[in-house]
Amino acid sequence: MNSRERSLRILHVLRAPVGGLFRHVLDLALEQSQRGHDVGLIMDSTTGGEQARNQLARLAPALRLGATRIPMRREPHPGDLAAILRVWREIARLKPDVIHGHGSKGGLYTRATGFLPCPGRPLRVYTPHGGSFHPRRGHDLYLAVERLAARRTDLLLFESDYIAARYAATVGPTRALQCVAKNGLRLEEFAPAPAGPDGAEFVYVGELSSFKGVDVLIQALAAIHAGGQAAPRLVVVGSGCESGKLAALVEQLGLNAHVGFYGVLPARDAFALGRIVVAPSRAESLPYIVMEAIAADKTVIATDVGGVGEIFGPLREKLVPRDQPETLARAMLAALGQDEAEAAAERAILSRHVASHFSVEVMADCILAAYELALARRDGAALAEGRP
Repeated sequence: MNSRERSLRILHVLRAPVGGLFRHVLDLALEQSQRGHDVGLIMDSTTGGEQARNQLARLAPALRLGATRIPMRREPHPGDLAAILRVWREIARLKPDVIHGHGSKGGLYTRATGFLPCPGRPLRVYTPHGGSFHPRRGHDLYLAVERLAARRTDLLLFESDYIAARYAATVGPTRALQCVAKNGLRLEEFAPAPAGPDGAEFVYVGELSSFKGVDVLIQALAAIHAGGQAAPRLVVVGSGCESGKLAALVEQLGLNAHVGFYGVLPARDAFALGRIVVAPSRAESLPYIVMEAIAADKTVIATDVGGVGEIFGPLREKLVPRDQPETLARAMLAALGQDEAEAAAERAILSRHVASHFSVEVMADCILAAYELALARRDGAALAEGRP
């Protein structure tokens, strides 16, 4: 902490302790704690499993405000009211200076408490992670809730230029201060994770949901096999609500001998199972897995959705359109046949771009500076109005 910063009590609220959103919160919480701030977490108690418990146990010494876990539903549910009240009670108990909500549910719970009497007037901060802004059933309802919650938002922090633009286009202008603070990696993450001698040609790492487009990847693999030019293998690493449907699709297309499902693994362990990482998403914000794969010196094939173009930067033209199995298949065949020197040069370009534009330290700097600016703005407004 520099001499001009005050020590803050910061409470992060999120739903599921899994995936990129959880990684973002853990990175930020650890960095803030190391800079002298008192940090705590509130999150769902029904998801995450053993992996989340292990990660939280390692972080526990840095969480001076503790880690509170309560049931949180993914979809709208009457239980949301009880969860909001529980978050409100934790705010009253811990008396944070800043309450920072992440994702749709974390953002809702954080800002809904602003409609209740709350001592100390904590700063309410929201980082959208894409959920409310992806087209889906009930999309209009989600946006209506976003507009209502915006009335109790002091600071909006966006993890990508894409989400900042989506928020402006769908929610519209708000009174909140706004800032883009992009997800980042640590320097030590830039190390190769080569595939083993028996590694598959392709690997997918992430959630098994319709948004991630794994069905398109499987269809692309089937197109490659049907063409008879190659018989590559695919490793699928992750879990989610679409796992049964994806397994059925693999069987239907006669790919059982060529596709393996590996469950949840750490990203670097997953990268070692395949040579080329494929990210076939239909919707994204700023996916960590794409940045992590680039840092691990993997060839990456990705769709041009959300903020992925920000990650690819100078090689954005290499991205492929979403929902086009034949186009994806051609990109996969091209990657298989690419000259290794050319592939290595492209990987180096992407690695330099990610290292120079996406840093945990810079992300934390931006967020803490935005907190201070928003606190000063709030306190200045209160003084002007004669409020204590």
